[in-house]
Amino acid sequence: MKCAELLAALNEYVDGTVDPAICEEFEQHMAGCNPCQVVVDNLRQTITLYKGGKPIELPAPFRLRLHAALRQHWKKTHRPKG
Repeated sequence: MKCAELLAALNEYVDGTVDPAICEEFEQHMAGCNPCQVVVDNLRQTITLYKGGKPIELPAPFRLRLHAALRQHWKKTHRPKG
């Protein structure tokens, strides 16, 4: 298995829905590939933090700037053609 193949199957692996044969290849690859180990570990940690986290209220000025920036980006990328 190559790194690109591992990354393509990453969600299924972390969710536990990947085919057991692929799971073996996945683990063999990770045993010898530190960058892929780091990616998988970071993903697992992110999921754990997300599941245990609580919503945080953004300060109003930041929230307004964020919404304005998102609106502006959306308008740029979704302009009507013609």
